[in-house]
Amino acid sequence: MDPVELVNKYGFPIVAAGGMGYLIFYVWKWATQEIKPVLSEASNVLIALIDRVRMLDNDLIRLNQKLNIVLMLREIKDEDKQDTKKSSSSVIK
Repeated sequence: MDPVELVNKYGFPIVAAGGMGYLIFYVWKWATQEIKPVLSEASNVLIALIDRVRMLDNDLIRLNQKLNIVLMLREIKDEDKQDTKKSSSSVIK
């Protein structure tokens, strides 16, 4: 049937409601069949990336702690060297 004949037979509001119903069905079908799987995959990738970022953050925290310990030990070693030099110089005098 021609759309003009449908409007003449049933009226514009009925034909427009049918067209809107079909449009809603088409969008729903498109969203569930094409968009939903892509969003699901993207969500899984996002979760994996968040986990990797957390692991990297934990690694950076550990490395920062190790670096702080190394710097603290070097500082203590330097202080011991200075103390040793001071004590040896006082013994020499």
